[in-house]
Amino acid sequence: MSPLSDAVTHQTDQMEWSLIIRPKRNWFDLRLAELWCYRDLVTLFVRRDFVAVYKQTILGPLWYLIQPLLTTLVFTVIFGKIANLPTDGLPPFLFYLSGTVIWAYFAECLNKTSQTFITNAQLFGKVYFPRLAVPISILLSNLVTFAIQFALFLALAAYFWVQGSAAQANIWVLLTPLLLLMMAGLGLGFGIIVSSLTTRYRDLRFLVTFGVQLWMYASPVIYPMSAVPERLRPLIQANPVTPIVEALRYAFLGAGTLSIPNLLYSFAFMVVVLLIGTLIFNRVEATFMDTV
Repeated sequence: MSPLSDAVTHQTDQMEWSLIIRPKRNWFDLRLAELWCYRDLVTLFVRRDFVAVYKQTILGPLWYLIQPLLTTLVFTVIFGKIANLPTDGLPPFLFYLSGTVIWAYFAECLNKTSQTFITNAQLFGKVYFPRLAVPISILLSNLVTFAIQFALFLALAAYFWVQGSAAQANIWVLLTPLLLLMMAGLGLGFGIIVSSLTTRYRDLRFLVTFGVQLWMYASPVIYPMSAVPERLRPLIQANPVTPIVEALRYAFLGAGTLSIPNLLYSFAFMVVVLLIGTLIFNRVEATFMDTV
């Protein structure tokens, strides 16, 4: 071996690598710490997802406000004026807007994360990074959207309060970060489970949007729990989203129910779903390129 080769070999032996990529060995080899190392990439994904949605549109970011307003207007006419559903004494527009904004965050998280492998297959096949960075970035970009729409809701709630409405916020608004975390966890957990399954069963992606719509009607988004018949109440309360929607509405509008046991049930449900989803996602990401 030449002296030059000896020098190169010695230098290579002394080199300290900042990252060594190894194949995942088992179900619980999650490597979640890598997400922090790739936080700049997550930030880029968040910016991409947020900016690209309404790029090259006439109204641009105004659609973040127009969409919930139009949806709320439709709900007010159909469910408030035609179906005459009760709203627990709240102004119908404010009642439906609160449910629309809360539900939209969960639905968007679930719908978009459920397409993680399908929509990012080309990117995943070219470069290595923690695959969970994509669904995490979806949660964060949707959180920005939620913040804009929630600010609209708070502004209208303040207007109705000034006009003498019965809607009143209370001390339970302090639970908002925890309730949002639970919504995000449920959306992420269910989304990555579906995403993992769609790598093999493509039919699921066509059913997700329809299933989420049905799920909304099984949640107190367009009706209060007080309007649910007794025989159906256990079924609606078994929905892990129900306590969260009711708690947020009670915290900011003073109507609805806030049950600590029900919230603990939703939190436990979220933890289980998130754990199962992460394990399945971790298992599938190693081989999904062979099936996508």
